[in-house]
Amino acid sequence: MGGIGVLLLGTGVTAFGIAPLAPDAADLPVREVVEALPVLATPLYAAIPASADLPPEARPVLASAQPWTLYRSDTTRADDTPQSLLQRLGVNDSEAQAFLARNPVARQLLASRQSRLVHAESTPQQTLQRLTARWPDPKSERGFLRLVVERDANGLNARLEPGALQSSSRLASGDIQSSLFASTDAAGIPDAVAVQLAEMFASDIDFRRDLRKGDRFQVVYEILSAEGEPMKTGRILSAQFVNNGRPHEAVWFEAPGVKGGYYAFNGDSKRRYFLSSPLEFSRVSSGYGMRFHPVLGRQRAHLGVDYAAPTGTPVRTVADGVIEFAGVQRGYGNVIYVRHRNNQTTVFAHLSRIGVRTGQRVNQGEFIGNVGSTGMSTGPHLHFEFRDNGVHRDPLVIARQSEAIKLPENLRGAFNQVAQIQRQELAAAGRLQQALASAD
Repeated sequence: MGGIGVLLLGTGVTAFGIAPLAPDAADLPVREVVEALPVLATPLYAAIPASADLPPEARPVLASAQPWTLYRSDTTRADDTPQSLLQRLGVNDSEAQAFLARNPVARQLLASRQSRLVHAESTPQQTLQRLTARWPDPKSERGFLRLVVERDANGLNARLEPGALQSSSRLASGDIQSSLFASTDAAGIPDAVAVQLAEMFASDIDFRRDLRKGDRFQVVYEILSAEGEPMKTGRILSAQFVNNGRPHEAVWFEAPGVKGGYYAFNGDSKRRYFLSSPLEFSRVSSGYGMRFHPVLGRQRAHLGVDYAAPTGTPVRTVADGVIEFAGVQRGYGNVIYVRHRNNQTTVFAHLSRIGVRTGQRVNQGEFIGNVGSTGMSTGPHLHFEFRDNGVHRDPLVIARQSEAIKLPENLRGAFNQVAQIQRQELAAAGRLQQALASAD
């Protein structure tokens, strides 16, 4: 044993003594070799002789090979020109610049100030071979347009093709800390979805007075995509809003012969005979009751609701009815009176434009005019009144007390199937919120 130990010790000492004798890699000579390589006039695959020793499976690949194509993507900007866009896409092609500027179809690419994703294919010499872009079709709620600019034997040509947007669902959740929009922004929810959320529960929650810190919501909504590229948000498929400890739920349901709408999970419609607001979700600047009149300079009963909104904001009727008066009237300025059932009337004042005529029949949610500042008004807003047999009533109270539209009994089975699926989706959105909260 002692002999073996001495042997091993000797070996270790020997190794330690030899290692420092090896040359340091940093001291090794470095030599730079530069060689000129010939540029092939033809693609690389064409320079390989038929007699080359290649695996059999490689020859079909080489036979179908094509010259290089360079791919690049970028988004359009509001101040783009054909030249600036093509430069960012790595294309230096004067013919393509002129084509995008003059061709009536191709010019639609830069006709909008909204950003659009553009894909370009070009040669190594920066000549445009193909350019594609997609955007939502303004004439179709669920369609898109595809612009294709392509080079063939005769030069560049352009075509505009219609397509159908594909729907996928997205889950989101959050809680109220200050306002609805601040909370949806924090949850990454688009404004268009936040507006829908407020509209869905407007008959249950007064978002001006009822919102509480700690209220929470879950929502399942659509993303509409064109060939894998997200284009815009669609409708909310289901949502839950817990306000002051009380849950409110809604699910989208439509069936052949029945107009789509939102229903509670028990089948009660979220649509009431009177909408809660003549505008899409907007802050109320002056509520119903006594107030200091900004023009007259004294306390005066305010027998309506004022909605602050920019001039030109669309105004909608809150229920089915007939236009009783549309014109100019004293302090109201441009005003519209709509007569509904049971001798009930709604009034829309200070409009910048009237879009209906006296005697015309209108349906709930239909456009009737635009917000303005005509008559006795200090700024752009809509003054809205509700009169019941000539007596002024608070429009918000009337809307919340009006009866809901019922789901036909023969559709209960189909509705319950949709509701069950959406319950599961909302539960998943709730679990997502809990997971994010625990991660923080």
